[in-house]
Amino acid sequence: MTEEDGFFKPISETTIAIVGLGLIGGSLAMALHGSCKKLIGCDIDQATIHRVREMRIVDEADTKAENVLPEAELIILATPVRTILQILYQLPSLHPGNAMILDTGSTKAQIVHALNQLPERFDPIGGHPICGKEKGTLEAAEATLFKNAAFVLTPLARTTTRAIRMAQQLLRIIGAQDIWMSAETHDTWTAATSHMPYLISNALAAATPSEAAILIGPGFRSMTRIAATPSSIMLDILLTNKQNILQALAHFRSQLDVLETLLQTENADGLNQKLLSGANHQKELLQYTT
Repeated sequence: MTEEDGFFKPISETTIAIVGLGLIGGSLAMALHGSCKKLIGCDIDQATIHRVREMRIVDEADTKAENVLPEAELIILATPVRTILQILYQLPSLHPGNAMILDTGSTKAQIVHALNQLPERFDPIGGHPICGKEKGTLEAAEATLFKNAAFVLTPLARTTTRAIRMAQQLLRIIGAQDIWMSAETHDTWTAATSHMPYLISNALAAATPSEAAILIGPGFRSMTRIAATPSSIMLDILLTNKQNILQALAHFRSQLDVLETLLQTENADGLNQKLLSGANHQKELLQYTT
């Protein structure tokens, strides 16, 4: 990070544009509304633009980024990962001046690399709020979505103090807790805590016979809830974090192999110890989130 930060303006004096008005972008708009100089919304879906205008959660909205981005001082990219990558490629032609850039993508390595390719007039910092839902639409958005949630920030070597302070101020306004780490660390850990669980949830739903549906209870519902996450969102995540996810799946498969062997051999003592070990580790993991 460089110390060169220039003149720092508070968010109350900053024009902010949010590109992508689904769950995350819509919730950001709700949480930021009234806290900045001007709030601009951009989404390719005309119905979404019509809805945010009706809800009055932005001051201005358009389906075309080139119509609204040039006046933004802070641009927040809240679209699926591969769309973020496309926007970053186009951004120099969409915005002729200086601007801070913050993304909310669920994978970070490829996005941070793309951020680093931006011209020097842009001041980028990577981000990812850890507070999704299985529904990614504006209808699921809420102003309190980020309250007490972790929000990962992945600064670049070129990220200025100004951008860092702006990101910290934004997180305070929306109520999120900042966690700082490298893009590589983020992608390794979320492969285990987010991306692999989605695949397991999806596989469990697919492997369950339809005839068993009458016996579905809360355990199955909670285990398969995230299988309903739109595949269009998850495909971007899976394809941009492939290697980390494959490693996480291999480790998970080895755990299943142990359980299968213990069950096949009717090793009750060993099976009990393995189950206790897993339960205890779950408690250890969750203590960091309470």
